[in-house]
Amino acid sequence: MKTNAPSRFLGTANPRYMRILTALLTRPRTREDIDSIAGASNGPAAIAALRALGLSDCLPCAKTPVFDRDGKEVKRGVYYLTPKGKRLVWAWVARSRKPRKP
Repeated sequence: MKTNAPSRFLGTANPRYMRILTALLTRPRTREDIDSIAGASNGPAAIAALRALGLSDCLPCAKTPVFDRDGKEVKRGVYYLTPKGKRLVWAWVARSRKPRKP
């Protein structure tokens, strides 16, 4: 699938996205977790924006079976950074910490 996403993670100054990335660096998160961490009710849109910034193939959503309140089995989305995704985010963190020349 062809995508217009950049070949490397460009980083972000968006505080919502930063909170999400920090959380995903520690462990996978459900869609509901992402909403709470972001402080907004549209976590999937934030994930889509992060993918567009260069994490398109590094930020998948696994569907895991759970039971809803009625006892019916449903699939819950769980977002996670792949090892490559973690490397891209950490590389961006390292680049962003370097002092800039005047």
